[in-house]
Amino acid sequence: MGTDEARATLAAIPALAGYDGPLERLGGMTNLVFRAGDICLRIPGKGTEEYINRANEAVAAREAAKAGVSPEVLHVDPATGVLASRFVAGAVTMSPDKFKLRAGSPARAGEAFRRLHASGAVFPFRFELFAMIDDYLKVLSTKDVALPPGYHDVVRESDTVRAALAAHRLPIAACHCDPLCENFLDTGERMWIVDWEYSGMNDPLWDLGDLSVEGRFDTAQEEEMMRAYFGREAKPAERGRVVTYKAMCDLLWTLWGLIQLANNNPVEDFRAYADGRFARCKALMETPEFSRHLAAVRQG
Repeated sequence: MGTDEARATLAAIPALAGYDGPLERLGGMTNLVFRAGDICLRIPGKGTEEYINRANEAVAAREAAKAGVSPEVLHVDPATGVLASRFVAGAVTMSPDKFKLRAGSPARAGEAFRRLHASGAVFPFRFELFAMIDDYLKVLSTKDVALPPGYHDVVRESDTVRAALAAHRLPIAACHCDPLCENFLDTGERMWIVDWEYSGMNDPLWDLGDLSVEGRFDTAQEEEMMRAYFGREAKPAERGRVVTYKAMCDLLWTLWGLIQLANNNPVEDFRAYADGRFARCKALMETPEFSRHLAAVRQG
């Protein structure tokens, strides 16, 4: 069914309608993604319109391409979310294991983030962590799915995190906001970033903290990424923000996983995904190290 849908979608795009070559199904947790020659075609998954603004994504994808961190956008339909971009030949789709095995890859990711954040690009959406938690909870209130026990308690406890982050705000920048490893394409010389569904103006250190979590970075990988990003050793308050966002991204994406569960997304066991992320969030927030990092953030 997916291949037929992809061919019908290509046929409806005037600039791509003549393609009759092979289609290769690529990865994707919520969407259908195909390679069609030198084109990458993305067809939005069922239910994604509940929490993704495709018009915002279209602007962000084009701006990220202009900034040189994302492939050229060949076609985008803000109404349907169908997107076609240039396929990056010779690039490897990243994973936690590949970030460990490919020398220099955490640094290349840090450099890509720096290029994006310093580009001056303006994305339409304001990615605001605590507002998004509220929005996702509203979506879930219409679904028949249970939150992990104690979720609301941790949200209340995160008020101290919110206050610490607000004490010395960083200037917001255009951010990816969903740096799943598979959204990184590595040529060995350059790291490309794709999939701008959740992108927005945000504290730039969210991107670093979230990638560290998604990539299961060890301390050395995290330091390599930060050193490439800052061009120097991270200051205590900067490192503290990265660690703080490691916990907060798990708090947010727990809810995302539950929405996938409610929408019957078959890609993986989203109950286990959500519960695992929430457990990891709680475990980190309970450590003495987290308290020290939060104090550094508060002090600025």
